[in-house]
This record gives sequence, structure tokens and C-alpha cells, in this order.
Amino acid sequence: MRSRVSGTLATAFVGTTAALVALLVPGTAQAAPAKLSHASAVSRLNATGGIGLSSSGGCSDRNNGTCTSLEQVNAATISDVSTLRNASHCALTITGGTEVGHASGTYSHWNGYKIDFNPTSCVSNYVTGSFTRIANRGDGAARYRSAAGNVYARESNHWDVTFCGGSAACTAAASS
Repeated sequence: MRSRVSGTLATAFVGTTAALVALLVPGTAQAAPAKLSHASAVSRLNATGGIGLSSSGGCSDRNNGTCTSLEQVNAATISDVSTLRNASHCALTITGGTEVGHASGTYSHWNGYKIDFNPTSCVSNYVTGSFTRIANRGDGAARYRSAAGNVYARESNHWDVTFCGGSAACTAAASS
């Protein structure tokens, strides 16, 4: 028993900080978010209805910044987009997904947490009337936080939304 505990602790120390925390503090381990292919994400959005995808390049290649891709988007992100559509009763047009060309970071477009939307008056009125206004982002974008912890930032020509999937760490990062 003693050597098994020592081996477990040694493995944790060699591993990541998250692994060590998960070993020492029960209930803190978080599984990696489930990822979707572009086709699967689009299929789920089509099932919701009222959600379109717009690409300046008319493509969905994740490695092309003129495309709008949902490749490797988090399943929770797509679920939250559908929830936004159903709650707001607004038509949504996605103008940015997981393609290259967005800012990097843990809770980024590339990592499947962020989606950009066309800022129609319906969407803008819903966000500003339904969510809590928080401090402006460093670039001056007005921000709003939903009860679910998603953070909406109003950039010059779109809503940049971080869908946190219930992660308190994500909400804290997107709100700071």
C-alpha cells in the first residue's frame, strides 16, 4: 500500500498542476470538453433552426482566416448557441468560429469556446436587456454576463461570445 501511494504521488508531481490538484482535492478534476466536427456542429444548429453561418470566403476550412469554421468547437458551445436562439427568439448568424485569425488563449475561438454573431438589433436588445453589464474589456468592448456564466462582448461589427459551458474558471477569465 505504501509504495502504491508513493507511486501515485510521484506521478502527480511529474504530471500537470491540474493532475496534482485533482489528486489532492476531490471533485476538482475537469474533463476536456467534447469536440464536434464542422458537419456535426452545423447539423445540430440546423436542428435548432434559425441559426445561419456566414463566411466572407464562402468556406469552412479551419486553417483559413477568411472561412467560418466550427471544426473542433465544444459541444457545450453549440448547445449554448441553441439555447441563445431559443431564449432570445432571434435569428442568429455566426460570423466567426474556430478558424485561425482570432486572439489566442485557453478560452479562445480556436479552442472551441468562442463564437462571433452578427449584431442584429434583436440579438443586441436581448443581450443588453437580459444579461448583467460588467466592466468593459481592455479594448473597450462593452461586456455582459449571462446567468449561465457566458460573456458577451460587443465589438465594432459583431458580438464576441465566450460560451463557458458552466466552467467557473472560464467565466472568471472571460470577465476579467
